[in-house]
Amino acid sequence: MHQDIFPNEVQHWLEQGATIIDVREPDEFNSGHLPGARNVPLSSIPNHTTSFQTPLIVVCQAGGRSQMASEYLTQVLSGPVLNLMGGTSGWIRAGLAVE
Repeated sequence: MHQDIFPNEVQHWLEQGATIIDVREPDEFNSGHLPGARNVPLSSIPNHTTSFQTPLIVVCQAGGRSQMASEYLTQVLSGPVLNLMGGTSGWIRAGLAVE
């Protein structure tokens, strides 16, 4: 099972070597995303699983798509998969910057 995290926990996981994937569509991603995030749309997740390293932080706009992706990824990856609660919207509400 994946682990849910909040914006204030992201830095800790980045210090542990986590990478961030944003599962929104490219136009959504390009409108603003977490610094350092890689765009991998939800529909293409199964095609990229061999390129993911854990710990892995998964994010979308509000949290629904990232939860689906996280549930799938916990079945195919051996390390921690972390779902960012509230998504990019929650990140922005927390006063954190986007690229």
